[in-house]
Amino acid sequence: MPHLDFNPLLLTMIGGVFMLAGFVKGVVGLGLPTITMGLLSVVMPPAHAAALLVVPSLVTNLWQIAARPGLAALLRRMAPMLLGVAGGIAAGAGWLTGGASSVVITALGAALLVYAALGLASVRFHVPPRHERWLSPLVGAATGLVTAATGVFVMPAVPYLQSLGLDKEELVQALGISFLLSTVALAASLGHGGALPTSAAWASSLALLPALAGMGLGQRLRRRVPAAAFKRVFFSGLGLLGAYLSLRSWL
Repeated sequence: MPHLDFNPLLLTMIGGVFMLAGFVKGVVGLGLPTITMGLLSVVMPPAHAAALLVVPSLVTNLWQIAARPGLAALLRRMAPMLLGVAGGIAAGAGWLTGGASSVVITALGAALLVYAALGLASVRFHVPPRHERWLSPLVGAATGLVTAATGVFVMPAVPYLQSLGLDKEELVQALGISFLLSTVALAASLGHGGALPTSAAWASSLALLPALAGMGLGQRLRRRVPAAAFKRVFFSGLGLLGAYLSLRSWL
């Protein structure tokens, strides 16, 4: 993978993107990888953007998981899906670093579009508990494959977790668990493919600071502004970004 020159202008942009992404995650509980990959993939290869995501995603998701008790029971329930995620990422190892950047960017745009459409339509599914045993590994594997191709962890894990009838705090914690596992597996895949050089690790560690600052601000805002109104703006923006990325290779 070619070396990326982290000049001051690029570092400033990276900081701004991670602060925005952390802010959104603080408000709605997700969005860090989606926004980061969407915006940074416009100016750098997706594999570089995914490498920068590793440290901020790990730490912010640990923060999100630790905010509520009941972790052991939730982990047992999610174990089949998490194993599927790890397997899917392993099966798709090398997709981000394989050189087909236009295909990856188009796939990322499509994932953003689908996710935004579901969010704007307030689509809600319900999965009966008896179907979780066989459906969870399939959803996990699909999420892993999408993550391996795009660096975005949300599809189809987020709609699936929303369909399980978890309460608000359980859902936020479940999202953190899923994103944390996806981050670890993606980092392992990128490291195996040589996409985590020292420069990327250094820049990813620096990106943690604006991500945490943004997340703290977002959590404060969440207590004052209705989340539903913010979600509409968030999903609309993701839809526009997804449309741009999907059409970029055709323009």
